[in-house]
Amino acid sequence: MKPKHPLLLALLSAFLLWLAWPPHTFAAPLLLVGFVPLLIALDQIISKNEKKTGKKVFLTAGLTFLIWNTACIYWVYNAISAYNSPVVSLLICIIPYGLGALLMTFAFWLYYRFLKVVSKKSIAYLALLCFWIGMEYLHATWDLAFPWMTLGNGFAGLHQLAQWYESTGVYGGSVWILLSNILAFEAYKSYKNQTGYLRFRPAIAWLIFLIVPAAISLTRYYTYKEKNVPINVVTVQPNIDPYEKSGGISVGDQLKTLSKLSDSVAQVNTEYFIWPETAIPNFADEDRIRSNREYEDAQRFLSKYKNGSLLTGIESIKIYNEQKTLSAKFDANSRLYFDNFNTAMQVENSNNVQFYHKSKLVPGVEKMPFPETLAFLAPVFSGLGGTVSGWGWQDAPGVFYSQSGVGVAPVICYESLWGGWISESVKNGAQFIAIITNDGWWGNTYGKDQHFLYAKLRAIENRRWVVRSANTGISGFINQRGDVVKQSKWWTRDALKMDINLNDQLTPYVKSGDIIAKILSVMGLILALFIPYGTFFRKKSRKA
Repeated sequence: MKPKHPLLLALLSAFLLWLAWPPHTFAAPLLLVGFVPLLIALDQIISKNEKKTGKKVFLTAGLTFLIWNTACIYWVYNAISAYNSPVVSLLICIIPYGLGALLMTFAFWLYYRFLKVVSKKSIAYLALLCFWIGMEYLHATWDLAFPWMTLGNGFAGLHQLAQWYESTGVYGGSVWILLSNILAFEAYKSYKNQTGYLRFRPAIAWLIFLIVPAAISLTRYYTYKEKNVPINVVTVQPNIDPYEKSGGISVGDQLKTLSKLSDSVAQVNTEYFIWPETAIPNFADEDRIRSNREYEDAQRFLSKYKNGSLLTGIESIKIYNEQKTLSAKFDANSRLYFDNFNTAMQVENSNNVQFYHKSKLVPGVEKMPFPETLAFLAPVFSGLGGTVSGWGWQDAPGVFYSQSGVGVAPVICYESLWGGWISESVKNGAQFIAIITNDGWWGNTYGKDQHFLYAKLRAIENRRWVVRSANTGISGFINQRGDVVKQSKWWTRDALKMDINLNDQLTPYVKSGDIIAKILSVMGLILALFIPYGTFFRKKSRKA
């Protein structure tokens, strides 16, 4: 059979990976073979050993990952373009569209470079695995973080096959997917190049590698039992157009809508009400919150529910006499500094108020990346219409505790992508997870569906119920197995109630965090350093 052109194979990989990605739920297993056409293409290029092989490897892999990333997260532009000029919008889109694809491409290019100095394929494959996970971990931890396309997220729709994430987290899924593709590629080569029984041995090994984790996951899914520790929770989706929240509809009217929806389904024994991100959009002073009109209205609503607590989104500020934080801004009129926060606030039938500030901020939109290093670009960035100092943040995840001692992890929008961040809240006492969000910026696109489905993985990793409240998007309840028990429809005003089970047991993942990613990242760094070392000695031996 005549070999296919590498670019056609690269396009085939991009198509398979897009087809396998949420919300294409039942196509998720295609992730386990989606890289194979790309690996075949790169093998053809490397085996020819022509001039500019490295450039061809980079461009071929880059084509796959750029198309795959852009096709899956095309909706990002909708949100960015709403508040920025076209020039800034395109520049910011480089982060989700181009930067993630660049890091993926760089992992495969490093693999090619490593293969040149270490000819043993098994070690080179280990290097590829380490490089890939290292790039994923980097893209989740630096100031340009956007881990939406972490490979392990691909099983968010078909969560029955991801139950072992309770031990490994999402990076365990990335390892499984990439190793499966490597084994499938070796099975293809063996079938093509060998004869007799030997040609099937790699295929058998690959099938075992697929079947064992899948069987373990399905067994865990069907045998997992929740402890019966119920509390009644109400989640509200007011369905207020995000472009009308600030100015189009008064804050008082928004609160009336939220209260009426909550009352429509609440019970006397309801313990938690969850309202969405920025449900109270009025930049309340946190130090004077008890005299804030909207706070008083919220507490008046809650007074009907003796044991109730309200977790709501709010835009808040803190005022300082001096610049206490990196994100603080100076107000020339008052001669004071202030931070504005995207905040989760807990209100109860007492004077106790708890705040959590969104900490995983969208780079370029909510926070200028590397603010200390790039401070000199602030005037230019501001002139183009971008965010300079952006929102403030806090350095650690939070836990809210109700009067009865129930612990909840407040998670604001984009933060739901970080399993390790949420697991810290669980380790610190959270018994369920509350995600408050506003997905209306993206419109009726895959964005809202992907964001909702990713929450299923957080439920599995932590074995905690997830209660999701979206201003516009999808609200609902997800149990400890990752099943969606109840959900709202898109662009529909709704309130849902559910008896959820609390859990105080810690999964292996909660105890160890992203240890897999950290170990493989360190190994990847060491192996990458071997490339110039091996290249130097190879050149030296040729001269000798």
